[in-house]
Amino acid sequence: MKHFCLCLMPVLVLLLLGSERVEAKKYLRCELTRVLVENYNFDKTFLSNWICLVEHESNLDTSKITLKQNDSKNYGLFQINSKDYCAEGRKGGQCNMKCEDFSNDDIVDDIACAKMIQEREGFKYWKKWDRFCRNSQNLPNLRVACNLRSLSPLRTPRSFFYISG
Repeated sequence: MKHFCLCLMPVLVLLLLGSERVEAKKYLRCELTRVLVENYNFDKTFLSNWICLVEHESNLDTSKITLKQNDSKNYGLFQINSKDYCAEGRKGGQCNMKCEDFSNDDIVDDIACAKMIQEREGFKYWKKWDRFCRNSQNLPNLRVACNLRSLSPLRTPRSFFYISG
């Protein structure tokens, strides 16, 4: 039995090393505000809209997946829909992305796709933004809550890929 366990150990180690670990992240409001401004150069003018949207769509959770009535799914922080903007199991949709890639802690691809959606369809694409955030009185006051004025990009903006449509 001891010999069997010793032989099995290297196989288990190789399996663990070879397997991809998908990490998820649950943000706090001010943490995500800081990340979006400092790391992704989000415009402060619309930042309250983005934060409100993400709070209501995914509860700031990158791993959120929601099954819709039309059998499509919404993925990740921005709840990007599989029907139009990504494909399950392979790259596809208008963002040319694999939907499952929106459910990890790397939000670069999520942001690129979400910005493209917002440019094409506006915030109204997101039903919960339309319901909870459309009225500016409902938007979080990030200047006070998160000291937004003190935040600025840490480096030049990351270049995002845009998909021509």
